[in-house]
Amino acid sequence: MIQTTAALADACQILAKSDYLTIDTEFLRETTFWPELCLIQMAGPDIAVLVDPLAKNIDLAPFFELMANPQVIKVFHAARQDIEIIYNRGNLIPHPIFDTQVAAMVCGFGESVSYDQLVQRTKGVQIDKSSRFTDWSRRPLTDKQLEYALADVTHLRDVYQTLKAKLEGEGRSLWLTEEMAILESAGTYDIHPDDAWKRLKMRVKKPQELAVLQKVAAWREREARGRNVPRSRILKDDTIYEIAQQQPADAEALGRLRTIPKGWERSQSGAALLEAINTALAVPKTDLPRLPRQPQLPEGAAAASELLKVLLKLISEREGVAAKIIANSDDLERIAAEGENADVPALHGWRRELFGNTALNLIDGKVGLRFVNRKLEAVEL
Repeated sequence: MIQTTAALADACQILAKSDYLTIDTEFLRETTFWPELCLIQMAGPDIAVLVDPLAKNIDLAPFFELMANPQVIKVFHAARQDIEIIYNRGNLIPHPIFDTQVAAMVCGFGESVSYDQLVQRTKGVQIDKSSRFTDWSRRPLTDKQLEYALADVTHLRDVYQTLKAKLEGEGRSLWLTEEMAILESAGTYDIHPDDAWKRLKMRVKKPQELAVLQKVAAWREREARGRNVPRSRILKDDTIYEIAQQQPADAEALGRLRTIPKGWERSQSGAALLEAINTALAVPKTDLPRLPRQPQLPEGAAAASELLKVLLKLISEREGVAAKIIANSDDLERIAAEGENADVPALHGWRRELFGNTALNLIDGKVGLRFVNRKLEAVEL
């Protein structure tokens, strides 16, 4: 296992000569806001290495330089959390990337297929996942942990080659490129605290309640980041909902809430929370945020949406693409209600070619569905 900057630089220099490398990370975040990076696994066609980011005095600069190398494709499985770590630690997003979980959906392996399932289906190899939830921060790591960690990138080489060949053979390589643009966007990982309320379920019914929800959620986000603790250690979601509904303006009212621990309202955090609440309560009525509302479907749109679900299932099965990556229920409802004016992914790019055009023709009465010889098919009318 690499534990020095010099050894890391040597390994990265070798890996930089390959046209691709596979990568995975092991981390902990149960007690922190930011993930604690515990292990980095990388493999090229002829080399596989483990890097100890917890080693004394190791500098990960060579690793981040490799991640930024545009000549080397970085292959992940379910890349989002790994890229989040690299973005937060190295202030960069790997480019270019290839996410085998997304590629598997495009290639018909189902929705959100796991790594071990994908290895089993492409290589016929069963991976031992018993080390997955072990404590990766403890040293020394066991032989079993090291074997598991290496398997996460060595098998990924063959998975990548299989999916890459399948994408190229079916002319779908550009489909994946479009999907990777989302994972390569900084906005995917750098969420502003003022937008933290969007992570919460909408349990508010009035603009004033939404204003309080927004301010309290932003306060919690900043506190959690600053103290590097999980959001729930600051305030649980249920507490935010209760605060938004009850709107306590002073310590006495805050202390009466069911979800507030006894005495917490008199703490420094309680005072800061009350300041956020009162800031929201002081917003003029004319400046209060509008409640997000689901548009009312016009007459007949609900039935059209159900037909679109059938069409989506038909096309996804026929083309060998996971339905989830083509469109979701909200997309279908908007297409049914707004037609060509619906600004949804299903009406752009490869999704439109695969599904969107037929969907529009279906609701316009130009395409029909019929059941023939125990098979469903779409036919032009």
